[in-house]
Amino acid sequence: MLLLEKDQLKTNKDQFEKIGIKTPAFNFEEVWEETKKEPIWLHFGGGNLFRAFHSVLQQHLIEQNETNKGIIVASTFDDALIQKIYQPYDNLSLDVVMKADGSLDMEVIASVAESIATYNGPSSWQRLKEVASHPSLQFISLSITEKGYDLKDMNGEIRASLREEIEQGQDKPSQHTMILLTSLLHERYNCGKAPLALVSTDNFSHNGDKLKEAIMTVASIWKENGVVEQGFIDYLNDESKITFPWSMIDKITPLPSVTVQEKLKDIGFGSAELIPKRKNGSLVAPFVNTEESEYLVIEDRFPNGRPALEKAGVYFTDQVVVDLVERMKVCTCLNPLHTALAIFGCLLEYTSIADEMKDADLKALVEKIGYDEGMKVVTDPGIIDPMEFIKEVIEVRFPNPNIPDTPQRIASDTSQKLGIRFGETIKLYLEREDLDVNDLSFIPLTIAAWCRYLLGINDAGKEMNISPDPLLEDLQFYLKNVEFGNVNSVGAHLRPILSNQRIFGIDLYEVGLGEKVEEFFKQLIKGPGAVRSTLHYQIHL
Repeated sequence: MLLLEKDQLKTNKDQFEKIGIKTPAFNFEEVWEETKKEPIWLHFGGGNLFRAFHSVLQQHLIEQNETNKGIIVASTFDDALIQKIYQPYDNLSLDVVMKADGSLDMEVIASVAESIATYNGPSSWQRLKEVASHPSLQFISLSITEKGYDLKDMNGEIRASLREEIEQGQDKPSQHTMILLTSLLHERYNCGKAPLALVSTDNFSHNGDKLKEAIMTVASIWKENGVVEQGFIDYLNDESKITFPWSMIDKITPLPSVTVQEKLKDIGFGSAELIPKRKNGSLVAPFVNTEESEYLVIEDRFPNGRPALEKAGVYFTDQVVVDLVERMKVCTCLNPLHTALAIFGCLLEYTSIADEMKDADLKALVEKIGYDEGMKVVTDPGIIDPMEFIKEVIEVRFPNPNIPDTPQRIASDTSQKLGIRFGETIKLYLEREDLDVNDLSFIPLTIAAWCRYLLGINDAGKEMNISPDPLLEDLQFYLKNVEFGNVNSVGAHLRPILSNQRIFGIDLYEVGLGEKVEEFFKQLIKGPGAVRSTLHYQIHL
């Protein structure tokens, strides 16, 4: 059995190639050394998306002799990923691209030069500070999901526990990435004020602005408490020094697949373990499986330079175009459809997005949300055709049976997604004189289904697990007196949710959709089978 180890990679290169696994076409140990001496790229959130996309881009750039530097990756919330997936395998990873025809493209990725477990003692924290303050560092990127940027509760106030952590000071690692990043920026400020770009590659609109807002929130509290000087605030606001480019990223990277694991073992690849990362049972593996399609568009503002990632397929453009691409994808052509499948899929007991696309009602649902409701207000970025993009999503990407993606995974953190994925379309309907917001049916139906999902009861009337969400406790508190099967119990219990502008970006009652969502919700809770019957009726109305 071939193992994912640097020594085996050097001595058994031919055997890897023989079983169909591409190996690095460069001296990876030399690249690692050069990267450690003069880092250019630090990344937080080294999960599946990073391993299947960012690290692959840089590997291909190294192979083109466009750079001799790799990436340094660091932990954010915890160190389990670093300790279980990076360090035991010499920071190597196996990228497995799952094609719709069932074939696999496999490649050993060796572009990660170093992995830092932030909480693994003072030496790790010191090393992270050294990397972050090194003048050669060009940018820090993030893929930590939307909730990683949020410091506030439903009322827009900083969470009490986080305020306490912020006020404790700035020169130590924090479990909240925004606090940790601000601390590292302060270290860079103290070590010479070198320029830097901070690039969020998380999947929401205007991600650079949200990143800056979070950093400035932490820094401002420190300034108020006298632990940093005004010069640090000025440094963060000086665009010749610090920038927060916007980006749009798109690549489906599900959890490791048992099917892929079995195929790897069958061909003689031994590093295919499925490893529990945390107590909740989430699994990680030395390999990462992903789809073939991928898009990354970044605003080109890098005050300390950047790698030539455009030669690996990244689009670099201005902020206006990034915004248009992001709105096309997040507000219309992919993310709203994914969220709808996640919500209804959980309620209808599906465990596969591809299987959902075989369901006539669910396929029709995403077609109506996308083609009928969303495409009327879609933005055209010019560099990617919206109709071709959404067609690829509905006809190729979602139905791919070899992508083991689940509605349960996608349903995570839905409260953080609804404003962008549905609220923006509602706003555009309100702005357009030729459109009537009251003509929207399937977006309000999906919002109602999300509220129905929060009850924790599936369409068969049985209890079901609800995916993690930072607002889950608050949301379920408002719904605690709603009884499944009792339409009269709904009352005004949905109002605090549907009127919350932090969730939807608008008050749904003020725009005339709150009552419509309530009526859909009442239909959905009538009893077992009500979700299916309501969905089917609306599809064929």
